[in-house]
Amino acid sequence: MGKLSSLKTELFEVLLKISHKKMAQPLLRYFFNHMDQLLPVDRLFENEHWLSFYHPKPDYPMHILILPKHAVRSLMDTACEDPEFFKDLFDVVKALIAEFKLEEHAYRLITNGGANQSIPQWHWHLVSEKKGGEDA
Repeated sequence: MGKLSSLKTELFEVLLKISHKKMAQPLLRYFFNHMDQLLPVDRLFENEHWLSFYHPKPDYPMHILILPKHAVRSLMDTACEDPEFFKDLFDVVKALIAEFKLEEHAYRLITNGGANQSIPQWHWHLVSEKKGGEDA
């Protein structure tokens, strides 16, 4: 792992550690509202509403995070009045599935809520037991 990649992972880990501290909430909201400029990751795919990148601490051989570009605490806090927001989510997912040829392998799209949500920012995990592009 290169120095820059290591630094990005460390910064992300710090954000995860402080994410549940009440005093850090305004900073985290600011960060998530400006993440498209501030998040130190290598972007895989993004559009107006969503950003995707490899999970810095993957639990699967293929583990991609997909986050909204503005602060959304949980699924229950989403505004259903904006169908473009949800359309753009599935545009990102479909583009990643195609790019990594995940239709050829088993994959899952997961979102966590309640006690299973480790950070106070709604997000999705696109996961597979095989890295994209591997032979079945």
